[in-house]
Amino acid sequence: MRNIGLGFLILVISIFAGCDGSADSRAYTEKSPSRQVMGTIARSIAVADNIRTARSANQAAFDKLVEIDNMMSDYLPDSMLSKVNRRAFKTPVKVSDELFEVLSKSIEYSRLSGGAFDITIGPVIDLWHKAEENNIKPTARQIAAAKAKVGYEKLILDPDKKTVRFKVEGMRLDLGGIAKGYGIDKAVEAMQAAGATAGMIDVGGDIRCFGKPEKKDKWAIGLQDPEDTEKLMMVIELGDNAIATSGDYQRFVVLDGEKFSHIMTPKKGISAKGLTSVTVIAPTAIDADALATTVTVMEIEKGLNLVETIDGVEAFAVPSDPNKQIRYSNGFEKFIHKK
Repeated sequence: MRNIGLGFLILVISIFAGCDGSADSRAYTEKSPSRQVMGTIARSIAVADNIRTARSANQAAFDKLVEIDNMMSDYLPDSMLSKVNRRAFKTPVKVSDELFEVLSKSIEYSRLSGGAFDITIGPVIDLWHKAEENNIKPTARQIAAAKAKVGYEKLILDPDKKTVRFKVEGMRLDLGGIAKGYGIDKAVEAMQAAGATAGMIDVGGDIRCFGKPEKKDKWAIGLQDPEDTEKLMMVIELGDNAIATSGDYQRFVVLDGEKFSHIMTPKKGISAKGLTSVTVIAPTAIDADALATTVTVMEIEKGLNLVETIDGVEAFAVPSDPNKQIRYSNGFEKFIHKK
């Protein structure tokens, strides 16, 4: 996972806002401390029949996040993903069921989006990281060379043997647009297995909730205004849902007087333009995470049209041009807290 830092915390937990529900004197709520994992800050809230169970559920969730990070980080040289990136051109590499699941899901989104979502984007990301370090914009030839190594059709998965192979030398997978969501989903499962009756997990602003918070009917999530991060645009109320935001207003670089975001378009080999913020609500965090990136790359019309075809998914998009209208998918407004 790419180190996204605190600046990318688009979503802010506000669990004590929202609709009042009936108090349950048998429920205990425990907030975890903020801890670093996946290159950002994670925190969780567990509701259980007793404090000990709630604390155990929070710890189980964090342990699962660490496990997924150790497996899927491209920063850790001994991670399974790093081994795939080093070896998969020369020979098929056997991977865990978890990593194979993420790779398979990634291919599904690549096909669904016509290649707008593509985890083989690694060579392009590496090129722009070097450009940032050297403060020099890549040349058209350099971008073309990086793009030649990108393409989800060049990633060969064997579902029987659980192996991964690259068709082209120099390919590199980057799971920054999907692995965090997957980790959150697995952390929710761990929290539930530990006995939590409700809970919330927040990793760098990607969030999934389940059940009801103590004394409330919904989990309330404040959505920051990209033009003034000290303000909230709205409060989102969630039940058993996940939410993720992708944006260009916190992480970007200026080269030769031009602004480039960290979100890269696989087909063009440059940063996505047109949207400063995209928020997606979905049943699972892996879907919300991947679709937030996908809509950003596809841009507003195509991206929202795609969202409208997927059951249980809604999106909210803020254009980079302040003169253009903020857009919602048809069902997004039902999640907005009405004051």
